[in-house]
Amino acid sequence: MSNSTPTSESNTVAYETTLEVRDSCLCLHVQRAARAVARRYDEALRPLGITNGQFSLMMSLNRPQPPAMKDVASLLAMDRTTLTANLKPLEKRGLIQVKVDPHDRRGRRLLLTDQGRELLAEAVPLWRATQEENRKLVNELGLDSLLEDLRALS
Repeated sequence: MSNSTPTSESNTVAYETTLEVRDSCLCLHVQRAARAVARRYDEALRPLGITNGQFSLMMSLNRPQPPAMKDVASLLAMDRTTLTANLKPLEKRGLIQVKVDPHDRRGRRLLLTDQGRELLAEAVPLWRATQEENRKLVNELGLDSLLEDLRALS
């Protein structure tokens, strides 16, 4: 039996397996890359007092009609509880509003306030500059392929 897999005789994993995971685990590398990329956007958006997650959330509300909470949660791959928690600081700052859906009183619609739209407009050039920095780290053809592959995984 190979040393790289646990056996009934041993509850240990061989160091070679650790190296295999370190070098080839898709989940590990996607998480590491996501954290590094997120830090770049967070740093760029810090002067405006928002995080990359808040930017993405606010951008997801930038639509002709206020989206339903369930649609935003789906777009951002969040459960409703997590979305609600992420909405609270933005709502407290007056950047977004949560309103009762006029077509379904049980549902909620999310909308940017005028102040939220102004902040988003200030954030876009910062986002674009950071986007360009990230594009330079991944060659142009590679970025398109990477984005396509990431969409396939999600």
